[in-house]
Amino acid sequence: MLASRPRIEPHRSPTIDSVMVKEIYLSVQGESSHAGLLCAFVRLTGCHLRCTYCDSEFAFRGGTRMPNAQVVEQVKALRTPMVEITGGEPLLQPGVYPLMEALLAEGLTVLLETSGAIDVRLVPPAVHKIVDMKTPSSGESDRNDVRNFSSMNARDEMKFVIGSREDYEWSKALIAEHGLATKPFAMLFSTVFDKLHPRELAEWVIADRLPVRFQLQMHKYVWEPEARGV
Repeated sequence: MLASRPRIEPHRSPTIDSVMVKEIYLSVQGESSHAGLLCAFVRLTGCHLRCTYCDSEFAFRGGTRMPNAQVVEQVKALRTPMVEITGGEPLLQPGVYPLMEALLAEGLTVLLETSGAIDVRLVPPAVHKIVDMKTPSSGESDRNDVRNFSSMNARDEMKFVIGSREDYEWSKALIAEHGLATKPFAMLFSTVFDKLHPRELAEWVIADRLPVRFQLQMHKYVWEPEARGV
């Protein structure tokens, strides 16, 4: 059910000791099983996808190139034990891999928010990977890389953002076709904000007894319309 497209691999570059950073800030984690916890966010610049419901288009360009050591120091200055690397698409930058290692070496809990369009096999196993599988309403569902189904471990979570009944049925079929309910990682279902009422999605999950975690994007309800995506 997933069309065959060229695989997207992390870009090769000699610049592996720095990353292009859009912003670093402190907030409350808005989603995933870590929702509600204090978290530092490192948002990297750039993305190769153009999802219709993207809430972080401001991160497509711009930013400041920073040495990884400087990023680590800024994160430590925020004085929280959890950090999420997000974007954009952070795995497009070669420097993100040593950055994740450096953050782990500081004893931090490291989360990675990434699309389902890049295989996460090179991400350090100790990182909590949150992989966003693109549903049809995103316009990018044919970019999903099914190798992620074998590259994720029990720390990880696969996210489905649902904007319609079609998205829901597509996601349900994908779970069945690839036996995702038997995989070690968790699965998260949330709605496209302002496109589908959360109660509808909750009722569909209940009716089908899907083995997923229903969630809201908490930050959207707390800070919208000012909120940016995480």
